[in-house]
Amino acid sequence: MTLMNEPLVLLPGMMCDARLFLPQISLFSRNRSVAVMPLHGEKTVAGLARQVLDASPPYFALAGLSMGGIVCMEVVRQAPERVTRLALLDTNPLADLEERAAIRERQVKKVLAGELRSVMRDEMKPNYLAQGPDQKHILKLCMDMADALGPKVFEEQSIALQHRQDQCETLRSLTIPTLVLCGEEDQLCPVAHHELMHGLIPGSHLSVIPRAGHLPTLEQPKLTNRILETWLKF
Repeated sequence: MTLMNEPLVLLPGMMCDARLFLPQISLFSRNRSVAVMPLHGEKTVAGLARQVLDASPPYFALAGLSMGGIVCMEVVRQAPERVTRLALLDTNPLADLEERAAIRERQVKKVLAGELRSVMRDEMKPNYLAQGPDQKHILKLCMDMADALGPKVFEEQSIALQHRQDQCETLRSLTIPTLVLCGEEDQLCPVAHHELMHGLIPGSHLSVIPRAGHLPTLEQPKLTNRILETWLKF
């Protein structure tokens, strides 16, 4: 089912809030309802997906970045009949590798010991962005969002990501208009992950954003918005 100007639900990445999507909210809220759903209060991806479904309209377009994309995949697994179209941005359909899960364990211990800012500064933020004139401003925004959410949310989200399931079969079963989008220089969720998803999803569209890393919604907002605008008309 596709609807004209259906509500748009946006799911942010780990330790991000609605500010991740400010350029998209500004544009798309002119002609449709736009909601950014928080991803905390649960320690499983399945639980987070249920929260999103409980808070969303009966039918909606769904887009998520990074962890938000991971939860998007679980939303369409649980309730494919409610999602009219899907956009997966800078994300990963695969389960955590053991070594990645171990890194998360170590990071959680540091964060709960009062080192949230150092973990964000030294281990996460350096992998986020491509070089560009807005890099310093965007990195500060990332730190502000992390500070606002705090250590408990970091722990919840890390546990959810550690134990998430592979969603490749979910992607193979999709029949709705789907966009797969990523920054060309994304080091956290590289282009290869998006080529994999594009290959799994029948009829999907793949867009790779030049001069962008993990956060193209902020790094290249005009181009990202144009591509999302086209997706909303698929």
